[in-house]
Formats: sequence, C-alpha cells, structure tokens
Amino acid sequence: METQFRKALTLTITNFSQKTSPINSPSFPSGGCEWYIKVYPKGNGDDDYLSLFLSSGKLRKANFYFVLLNQSGKELHRTPEIGDQLFCADSMSWGFPQTLLKKKLLEKNFLENDRLTIEIYIKVVEVVDGYHMFPASLFTSKLLRSCLEYPDKSDKETVDVNGFQVLSSQVTSVRQIFEEQPDIAVGFRSKNQVVKTEYMNVLLSIMETTRKPRESISETELSNAHSELTELMEVGFKLEWLKRKLEEVSLEWKKANADGFRNQQLEEHVKNLEMTVSDLKLELDIEKGKSTSEAAKVLSLEKMLSDLKIELTNEKAKSASATAKFLLLKETYSDLKVELDKEKSKSTRAAAKVLSLKETLSDQS
Repeated sequence: METQFRKALTLTITNFSQKTSPINSPSFPSGGCEWYIKVYPKGNGDDDYLSLFLSSGKLRKANFYFVLLNQSGKELHRTPEIGDQLFCADSMSWGFPQTLLKKKLLEKNFLENDRLTIEIYIKVVEVVDGYHMFPASLFTSKLLRSCLEYPDKSDKETVDVNGFQVLSSQVTSVRQIFEEQPDIAVGFRSKNQVVKTEYMNVLLSIMETTRKPRESISETELSNAHSELTELMEVGFKLEWLKRKLEEVSLEWKKANADGFRNQQLEEHVKNLEMTVSDLKLELDIEKGKSTSEAAKVLSLEKMLSDLKIELTNEKAKSASATAKFLLLKETYSDLKVELDKEKSKSTRAAAKVLSLKETLSDQS
C-alpha cells in the first residue's frame, strides 16, 4: 500500500457562484480502485458551507485531504487530514460537510473569474476484507465530524466493554446496556474499533436524548435521533426497545409542543393586542396634539377677528366724524352762498340807485 500522499485529481469548476446542484467529478484511480469527488456548492446539511466528500466503490482504508485553489493556483484553503477511514462497496462517502463558508468563497477577489479548483490528495493504507458495509448518509458525516473535533480521543484511557472501547466515564452506562440488552450488538460486525466506538457514542447520545425534559428537546434533535436510531438498526444493532422509547418521547414532545404552541399563540396574540393598543395610544396622542394645535389656531383667528372688528368700529367712527364735518361744511357753504347772493342783490339795487341818481342829476344840469 501507499506510504505517501499523492495528488489523485484536480477538478476545476467554472461559474462557481451560479452552481446550486451537487457536482460529481469524473472517476479516477488510486490504490487499485476507482474514486470520485462529490461537491455540494450549497452544502450538505448546512447551506452556509461548501461541502466536499470522497467516495470509493471498493473496500479501502485511506487517508486524504482536499486543497482549494483559485485560477492562478493560489491556495485558498486546506482541509485537515482524514486518517484511516474505511470506504466500502456501497460507496460510503467521507468528507467535510463544513469545508469552507460559502460567503467566504463568494467574497470579491477571493475567486478569480469565478473559477474554483479542487485537488484531492490520497494515501490508501489498506485493502480491507470482511467488513460490514455502512450506509453513506448524514450520519456518517456526523461520525466523521466527531472524530475530527476530538482528534486526541485515542490518547485517552479507554476500557473494553463487550468489544467496544469506551471512555472510563462511559463504562457504567455501556455495561448497563449490555446487562439489560445482551443481544444488542450481535448483528453488528464491524472490526474497525474507531467506528465501533463512535457508533456506541451515538447510541449513548440517543439514550441521553430520551432522558431529557421534553421541553428542552428541539425538533431537530428529535429528528436526528430518529435518523441515527434507524441507521444503527440498519448496521446490525437490535434496538426495538429504544425505538419504542423514542416514539413515546416523540409523542410526549408533540403534546408538550402543541400545548406550548397554543401558549405561544396566546402570547403572540396578547403581544399583538398590546402593540395595537400602543399604536392607538400613539395615534390618540398625535390627534390630541393636532387638536391642541388646531385650538391654538382657532384662538389666534378669533383674536385676529376681534382686532379687525375693533379696527372696523374705529374706522366707522372716524368715517362718521368725517361725514358730520362734511355735512357741517356743506351747510356752512350753503348759508354763505345764500348770504352772498343776498349781498349781491343788495349791491345790484344800490348800483341801480346810483345810476338812477346820476341820470337825474344829468337831466337837471
């Protein structure tokens, strides 16, 4: 088998930002069998991440890692190395559900010309025979993620309980499981101790979920527990008893959730009413403000009207006084004219008398 990593494939994806569906690479040989890469531009289980997986059609134990590059060949990201993972005939995939944040890939100038290059480096360490075939699924991704998150777990002290290597803190729980269900793992035939340990961890996790207060269990957690339990049973674990327990928990959760939902609806209804009342109060305050403003305007207009009335009265008084003066002057003028006419009449008579006297005197001379 191989002792060093070698680059097995270079895959270039153009117009990466426009890709939404999973992309399968062409198959390629390495370690005596065919492999292929599966790329999830929108993630596998998490839409925020690019997901990368490696699959094989034959039983192999291999180490591998991915490298992401831009068009110029600049390395953008290198995944951790995955070691001694078992690939089986039904194309079980191993990889990275959260390879790199999608928004990071789509940042300006991160990818050149929207082209992403993916390199896969593989080291096949063993051709494996006689292993049970495990289904490729989100469960296996979770299994792998658990191994990657705790890479030093092999350095921790473990204890063998019925062929399963478990942590000392888990011994009591695992022994109790085998005491109550001695045939639980009769149909589970994996020889890979890492895989066996991780499956046992998942089993313990499901059992822990069933013991939680119903109100503290999320819908996602319950759904994952059902999926994981189904896959544990598919690989040979006898878990009918746990299936019944989980179904009971699900029913209790649905009832509690329904009650909680009704309470939530009532709370939301109350909140909506409170918001409506608050809006009405605000509207009323605004209208009151408008009313106050309008009242001030009315008072101002009333004062202006009062001032105009006073001014008009004053003008009328002035006008009446002027009219009286005019009438008085007119009457005086009339009287003076009459008197003048009288004086003129007197003057005319006097002039006639003078003329008559002149004529008389003239005749006597």
